[in-house]
Parts: sequence; C-alpha cells; structure tokens
Amino acid sequence: MGFTREELDAFRGGTLPDLLGPDVRLLFVGINPGLWTTAVQAHFARRGNRFYPALLRAGIVDRLIDASAGYTPGDLAHLRARGIGITNIAARTTARADELSTEELIAGGRSLAERVRQIGPNVVAILGITAYRTAFARPRAVTGPQEEDLGGARLWVVPNPSGLNAHSTVASLGDAYREAALAAGIEIHEAAG
Repeated sequence: MGFTREELDAFRGGTLPDLLGPDVRLLFVGINPGLWTTAVQAHFARRGNRFYPALLRAGIVDRLIDASAGYTPGDLAHLRARGIGITNIAARTTARADELSTEELIAGGRSLAERVRQIGPNVVAILGITAYRTAFARPRAVTGPQEEDLGGARLWVVPNPSGLNAHSTVASLGDAYREAALAAGIEIHEAAG
C-alpha cells in the first residue's frame, strides 16, 4: 500500500480513534497521529516505526504486528486480549509532532487525564519525555516511573519509538516497555529478539 504526498497531506488535521478493549491494563500514549497512521487508521503504522518490534522484544505481544496497511482483525484481538490500549496526547494529525503547539500539548494532557479516569488502566506509559515535560509542566522529568499518577493510574514515561529518536534502539525500547508492562500486570512472553 502506498500513498502520494498529496494523498497523505489530505489527512492533516484528521483524527484516529483510540485502540481500547474491555480490560485495558497498560495504556500507551503517543504524542499525536501521523499522516500515514491516520490514512490507514492504525497507531504507529509508519514503516520503520519501532513500536511493534519493541512490543515483541519486550514480550508484550507474541508476534510482530505490521500495522502499515491497517490492523488485521487478529492483531486487534491480540492487543485487546493482552490488555493493551493506545491513545495520544493530542488528537490532531500532523506530518511531525513538532507541528503541535505548546497549548495543544497542554490541553491534550488535561484531556488525557480525564480519558485515563474513564478507561481505568493500571499503568499509563507516555511515549516521549519531551512531550511529557511540555504537556504536564514537568521540565525536569526523566524517563521511568513518575512520582505522580495520571487519572488514578501509575504513570511511566518511556522513550518514543519514532526513528527520529536516534538515542533508542528496539532493544532499549523493549526494556523500557517491559518494565511498564510488568508494573501493569501484563504477563510477559519470552522475548523474541
């Protein structure tokens, strides 16, 4: 599946529904949807994004999920059965997260806290320290578990899986995601990689 630049640009400002099941134990929170993600209606769908390889490496899922053409029914069912949910701080689709304003991130953080109260996960894992610092006015925050909760859930900040985050590898992402998953009560599969 491919898109022209013009086709992808048509998804600017669009939205992507949250991925939620009946028993979300670990809620991953991205910054905002990208163009490709909104085009195929699947979180972290851009080829090369390391989110799903990191989930496999962490043992959170038992197979590699390829969301680049959208989710398969089996992959959706697997994520939901594992207690995994996915949402974003900001809902507006952009080509790059740096197109979001500080005000959008702050408003998204407030909205996220209310959604977390409604969803009721054990752990919320925000994917990206810079977005977290901005959205929640925590300029000195570091990755890992946070002292405060979010909407009644334990709060973790983990590295963003985007290829733009050159400091992280699939292995280091997997390690961070595994810690949050264990804290959420997710049973870990033997890591595949």
